[in-house]
Amino acid sequence: MRHFARAITILGFALVTAAVAPMRTTAAAQPYCPNAAHATPAKVPADLVASVAQAFQVDEAVVRDAAFVRCAGAKLMGCYVGANLNCFKAETRRTLPGATAWCRANPGSESIPMSATGHATIYDWTCKDNRAVAGQIVMPVDPQGYVAGNWREVR
Repeated sequence: MRHFARAITILGFALVTAAVAPMRTTAAAQPYCPNAAHATPAKVPADLVASVAQAFQVDEAVVRDAAFVRCAGAKLMGCYVGANLNCFKAETRRTLPGATAWCRANPGSESIPMSATGHATIYDWTCKDNRAVAGQIVMPVDPQGYVAGNWREVR
């Protein structure tokens, strides 16, 4: 009888372990998107590096060093920082302190460099006398507020 009780205990433990193990596996296999916690740019998780590298046709080392991912609803979006590329929220203000300072120092300038406006601005800037003027939009913004052209869907 003692062996029978021990066998039932071991069998019960095995059944509980077998029932719990698949739950852990399923939770670990959840997709990155959609997930509200991933709606803002974050470094690329190791399991997504190859997919982001393929989407941008760049080396995986570039992705590990200078790329970001975020969710736009159910879509996984990727961005990598290159020359003058911004992966964070676009600057949509029509008054920028750096542009104002540039125009005070360079009245009438036909253009204001990104070193004065920042790389996140979406406007073409000029100086009217010593006042900075935001012109036409040169970088459209996506519904989440990021420069649309800097982000790609990652499959």
